[in-house]
Amino acid sequence: MVLPLIDSKIIIHMSDEIQLFALKNIPLVEPGNDLDEIIIDGVKESGLDLKNGDIVVIAQKIISKSEDCYRDLVSVTVSDDAKHLAEKVGKDPRLVELILSESQQVIRAVPGVLIVQHRLGLIHANAGIDHSNISNGYATNEAEFEADTRVLLLPQNPNRSAEKIRKQLKATLDVDVGVVISDSVGRAWRKGTVGLAIGVSGLEPLHDLCGESDLFDQQLQATELGYADELASAASLLMGQAAEARPIVLIRGASLGDAENHDCGAEVLQRETERDLFR
Repeated sequence: MVLPLIDSKIIIHMSDEIQLFALKNIPLVEPGNDLDEIIIDGVKESGLDLKNGDIVVIAQKIISKSEDCYRDLVSVTVSDDAKHLAEKVGKDPRLVELILSESQQVIRAVPGVLIVQHRLGLIHANAGIDHSNISNGYATNEAEFEADTRVLLLPQNPNRSAEKIRKQLKATLDVDVGVVISDSVGRAWRKGTVGLAIGVSGLEPLHDLCGESDLFDQQLQATELGYADELASAASLLMGQAAEARPIVLIRGASLGDAENHDCGAEVLQRETERDLFR
């Protein structure tokens, strides 16, 4: 439920219970698959119905697969810059070339680690390029599978991908839902990966709590809630990181937030460079 304040700011009021459901029997996604149909089938297989206010969290990997964001390292032409950087970090020069082509700048480069600012603004290891859970459709034996050179890039425009799915669900089922595209990332000061929202549509990604009162009636001065990131991280507990095959999670009981901020996209969660004290 969303309640207006006197100064027209919005407080996000949660229900006492938030439910998360990993959708069942999601097939392996191939380029060209319609994810809205897969979501609808998954909801039915799970004995559920999509309702107004539900939030659908989708793993980035199946977005990238459906949009055919594959690249083959065999076809990559390696520049001198990529060769030199590959020697420094100890990675395949072809992979490094792809990483550079997907990046705005290199943040850190040490043996075994290459951190960059992705073209989307995200700070990512290896520009989010991944090799895990990617089938080699043309392998004929185990040796060829192990030598697979196909990798998967992040979607070209995750916000647009989320909006497309949300609008398709609206057109088919006449429900207003939020859509979050989640990726797994590491953090600078903490071990372990967590879910991160890289695409958002139909909900408010960042909740500004400045000016609200705490339990002792003191006004909050600098509190913002990374709402879409928290939804993505909660969903990742059900998605898993290995062979779970649960890439879509339905969240029920969470708020969509202020409708005026539903279409601002996941980039509002990124800290401005001039305010980033950790680079």
